[in-house]
Amino acid sequence: MPSHAQEEKAEKTEHHENDPLERERRHLAASRAALRAMRADAEALNIKDVTANWVNAEVLQGEIDARIKALADLSHTPLFFGRLDYLHAPGIDLAEGAEGENFYIGRRHVHDADGDPMVIDWRAPVSQPFYRASKKDPMDLRLRRRFGYTGGELTAYEDEHLTDPAEAEQTSKLLQTEIERPRVGPMRDIVATIQPEQDEIVRAGIGGTVCVQGAPGTGKTAVGLHRVAYLLYAHRERLARAGTLVIGPNKSFLHYIEQVLPALGELEVKQATVDDLVAHVEVRGTDDAAAATVKGDARMAEVLRRAVRSHVTLPTEACVVVRGSRRWRVPAYELEEIVTQLLDRGIRYGAAREALPQRIAHAVLVQMERAGEAPDDRVQDAVARNAAVKATVKAVWPPVDPAKLVLRLLSDADFLAEHADGVLTEEEQKTILWTRPARSVRSAKWSAADAVLIDEAHDLVERTHSLGHVVLDEAQDLSPMQYRAVGRRCSTGSATVLGDIAQGTTPWSTDTWEEALAHMGKPDATVEELTQGFRVPREVIAYASRLLPAIAPDLSEATSIRESPGDFAVRPTAPEALDAAVVGACRDALAEEGSIGLIAAEPRIPALREALEAAGLATLAPGEETSADARLTLVPATLAKGLEYDYVVLDEPAALVDAEPDHRTGLRRLYVCLTRAVSGLTIVHAAPLPEELAD
Repeated sequence: MPSHAQEEKAEKTEHHENDPLERERRHLAASRAALRAMRADAEALNIKDVTANWVNAEVLQGEIDARIKALADLSHTPLFFGRLDYLHAPGIDLAEGAEGENFYIGRRHVHDADGDPMVIDWRAPVSQPFYRASKKDPMDLRLRRRFGYTGGELTAYEDEHLTDPAEAEQTSKLLQTEIERPRVGPMRDIVATIQPEQDEIVRAGIGGTVCVQGAPGTGKTAVGLHRVAYLLYAHRERLARAGTLVIGPNKSFLHYIEQVLPALGELEVKQATVDDLVAHVEVRGTDDAAAATVKGDARMAEVLRRAVRSHVTLPTEACVVVRGSRRWRVPAYELEEIVTQLLDRGIRYGAAREALPQRIAHAVLVQMERAGEAPDDRVQDAVARNAAVKATVKAVWPPVDPAKLVLRLLSDADFLAEHADGVLTEEEQKTILWTRPARSVRSAKWSAADAVLIDEAHDLVERTHSLGHVVLDEAQDLSPMQYRAVGRRCSTGSATVLGDIAQGTTPWSTDTWEEALAHMGKPDATVEELTQGFRVPREVIAYASRLLPAIAPDLSEATSIRESPGDFAVRPTAPEALDAAVVGACRDALAEEGSIGLIAAEPRIPALREALEAAGLATLAPGEETSADARLTLVPATLAKGLEYDYVVLDEPAALVDAEPDHRTGLRRLYVCLTRAVSGLTIVHAAPLPEELAD
C-alpha cells in the first residue's frame, strides 16, 4: 500500500503533467539545457588536425569563437516567445511526416542531441504564420500560443484558436503588455511583437532597396534592425562576404540600439554615423546653415567632377621610348586620342591614370610588331614602367589629392568660379568660400559638410568599397551629398532606408523620399508607409499631429493601437517659476515605473542641470544606460531623435522652436520631442505655446 505522502506526491505529479503552463516550463528548461549542450559542443571542437596552416587555424578559430558567443543563453531574454500548432505538416524537412506537430518560435534555433528542433528561429519560413496568421487567413494553424515572461521566467500563456468560428478576433493581452512594458536600459528587440505590416518589410527580399516612411512609435528602427537579422539568416554567405552596416544619426542613438542585433544572435554587423563614413579629415569647424545647405547640394558633385578632370592636360609633345638601340616614338596626336578616349569613358580618375601607361605601352608594341618584333606582355609591362612613359603620364594625368582639391575649391575664388560656372550662382559661391583660407589640409578647420565633399572627391579618384546591405536610419535629415556618400557604400548591394519626413530637422532635410532615393542611386526602391503606432500614447500622438499641416501636409496622420490613452498634461507656469516647475514634473515622473527623459532646447540645458542638482536629482547624458537607480536623462532637443522614454518632461516648447534656424525646422524639432514618450508626456511652459498647437 502506498503511503499518504506517496499518494500526495503522485497527485502533484499528475497535476503538473496536466498543467499546460508547467509543461511549457519544462520545455523551456529542456531547451535551455539543449542550448548549453550546443555551446559545450562548440567549445569542445578540436581543430588541430583539420587545418593546413596557422592562417586557416586562426580563421576557423575565429568562426568557432563567434559561434560560441552567439550560443550564449541570456537568462533574462526568453528563449522562445510563441508556439504554433499546425493542422497539417508544413512543407519543410523539419516537419516531414509530422502532421499536427507544434513548433516553438524563438530568437534562435535550438536542437536536441538527436538534431530534432526544440526552438525554431523566428526568421525560418515555418515561423512566418506567428506574425501573419489571422482569423481570415489562419495559414493552416490550429492554434497560436504567446508566452508571457517575468525576468526570464515563463509566467503566462495566451491561446488563439484560429480555426474556431466561435472564438472572435481579439487583441492579444500579452502582446499589448509586451508593447507597453516600461523600459530601462538600451533598446530591446521586438521579435515577439512584430506586426503583419512590419513583417512584410522585415522579410522583403535582398534584391531591392526598401524605404520605410514611419510615423513616431511605428517601430521603423526596430523593423530595419530585424530586417538585417532576417537577411543575414536568409543570405548569410553572401552578406558575410560583402558586409553589412547600420548607419545612425549620432553616437547616442547607436549606443541605444547596439544590443538589438546581438540579442538576435547577430554579432558581425558594424555601426557608424555618416560622419564616421567620411572621416578623411579631422572635423574642427562648423558651417552656418546657408553654407552647409550649398555644400550639401547635389550640384556640388558636378563642381567636384569638373575640378578633378581639370587636372588632365592634353599632350602637346611626343613620348619617345628608348629600348636598347631602338627608339619608339608615340606622336602627340596619338597620345591625345588615348587621353580623350579615357576621358570619354568616364571611368574614375585614378583608374584612368593607371590605364594610361598601359595604353601608351600598347601603342609602342604595335610599332614593334610592325617592325617584325614579337613582344609579349612582359615587354608591355616593361614599356609601361619606362621613365619616358612615366614622365608623360605625370605631365598629362597627374595624381590628385582629394583633400587638397577641396581645400583649393573653398580657398581659391577663381578656381571655384571656373568649375562652378553655370552650376552655382555667384552668391552661392561666395557663401561657401572661406573668409580665411587655410594654409594646408592639416591646419584647415574642416566642417562636417566639407568632409562629405572630400569623400565625393575620393570616389571620383578611387571607387568606394560597396557593402552587401546598408541600413540608414533617420534618413530624412541627410543632405543630397550625404545621400550620395551612403549610396556609394551600397552601390552594388541593397539598402533599408528609414525615416519620417515630418521629423526632418535640418534646413536641407528631404521633402520627398523619391528625391532622396534618387540621390542615393536607388530610384527604383519600394516606399512603404507605417502609420499605426505601437509605443506613443493616443493622446500624445494626437496632440503632436496638430503640427503636421505645417511641417508635412502630405503625410497621413499617425494612429495608435494602444488601449490606454497615456498620461498627458500641459502645465503653464510663471517665468520665474519655470525651473522649479520642471523639477516638480521630473519628481512626479520618477514616482512612476520606467525611464524618464527631460528634453529641452540646448540653451536651457545648463540652467536645468543646475536646478536638478540643487534638488538632489542626478541625471544621465543621452546614450548612458539607464538602470533602476538612475532613470532620469537630461536630453538636448538636438539629440532626442530616435530615443524613447517611458515618461517625457518637455521644457518650454517655444524656446525649442526658437533655437532652430527657421520656424518650420523648429516645429519639426518640436514634433520629434513631443513623440519620444511611451507612457506619459508632461509639457511645462512659461512662454506661449506655438500657435500651431492651439485647439
